[in-house]
Amino acid sequence: MHDLHPNQASGLRLLKPARPVRVIAVTSGKGGVGKTSVSVNLATAMSIAGKRVLLLDGDLGLANVDVMLGLQPSCNLSHVLAGTCTLEDTLLEGPASLMVVPASSGKQHMTDLTPIQHAGLIQAFSELSRPLDTLIVDTAAGIDDSVITFCQASQQVIVVVTIDPASLTDAYALIKVLNREKNIRRIQVLTNLANSESEAREIYENLRRVAEKFLDVTLSFMGSLPQDEWLKRAVRRQRAVVEAYPNSPSAKAFRELAAKADRWSLPLGARGNLEFFVERLVNRPAEGATV
Repeated sequence: MHDLHPNQASGLRLLKPARPVRVIAVTSGKGGVGKTSVSVNLATAMSIAGKRVLLLDGDLGLANVDVMLGLQPSCNLSHVLAGTCTLEDTLLEGPASLMVVPASSGKQHMTDLTPIQHAGLIQAFSELSRPLDTLIVDTAAGIDDSVITFCQASQQVIVVVTIDPASLTDAYALIKVLNREKNIRRIQVLTNLANSESEAREIYENLRRVAEKFLDVTLSFMGSLPQDEWLKRAVRRQRAVVEAYPNSPSAKAFRELAAKADRWSLPLGARGNLEFFVERLVNRPAEGATV
């Protein structure tokens, strides 16, 4: 793993999958907006609907997807990079047969991976043989390299925001980096903890007006999540609200969001040299691939 070159596309030649995998990054400009809760419940809602879903904890240094689901990993992505286990060894089963890849918590070196270490993750994912419909990546918050890399590697990017002015300011900063430095031009915006649908729309419109005025980007309103005491109870119980309290307002909202995400168009091909699920996640192998 440690001898890999960062540009690994030529080395990741796998059999053509029956269908492409939808890759979704869930991210935010700042912490505390409910990003991981969105990732966990969106992934669980898709699994309950019968999709084969893998949830990757992409907050490499402050991981908590496993904590939110009450899972106890024996190894995680830090062990994969160290070569002491395979990606397959890290897989945990969550609710409704959801597959989870845990990351590490409190490991400073995981937040500052070298290009060769990123290539190690590329190789690890290329060797994962589980059939998948959707891969959801719960990134860290902010504009660190790992956040940008995961977003660039995804076909869809969901930015979670709240009414907090700092949330909107930091979301704009993240969108600016993704657009100007990585040429990502379409981004989904999901508002959380809104008091009403009209407030959620206003939050989105404020961000959209500024972003589309100064950037070459198109923002889409994915939807909103209400303030819901049932969601707080589910968090305390370390369970997904869609599984623990399926009739709650937030569970209904997550099911609607999952259905909407499932209607997004599937990828037709890899989009650039950092799309690290390369031939594994596209509808046709890259030119020169062995099939």
